[in-house]
Amino acid sequence: MTVLVVEDNPSNMRLTCDLLNAHGFHPLKAFSATEALEIVAQKIPDLILIDISLHGMDGLSLIKLLKNNPALKTVPIIVLTAHATKKTEEEAWNAGCDGFIVKPINTRLFPDQLRKYLSKS
Repeated sequence: MTVLVVEDNPSNMRLTCDLLNAHGFHPLKAFSATEALEIVAQKIPDLILIDISLHGMDGLSLIKLLKNNPALKTVPIIVLTAHATKKTEEEAWNAGCDGFIVKPINTRLFPDQLRKYLSKS
C-alpha cells in the first residue's frame, strides 16, 4: 500500500515514514502542498496523510483541491495534526478529510488506524 505523507517538518516526516516502512506501507514524501500535487499527478496513492500546518498552501486547502480531483475521489485523506481543537477537527471534516489523527502519533495504534481507513475505501 502506497501512502503519500504531506509534512513539512523533517523530524515528523522521518518518524511517520519509519513507522509506515516498519508496517509494510510504502511512503511517498511531499514536504509541501505543491510537491504533493506534483506527486499525485504522477502516481495515485492508496492513502494520503496531510499535516494541516503546512508552509505556503495549508493542509485544508490541499484537501479541498485533492477531493475535487476525480482520480482521487476514493483515496482516503487523513489529517495529522498537533492542533487537536474542536475547531480544527471541524475545519478538517468540512474540507473533506476522511479521518483525523492527533500528534504525537501513537505508534502502537497508528498502523491499525491506517488499515481501518484503507478498508473503508
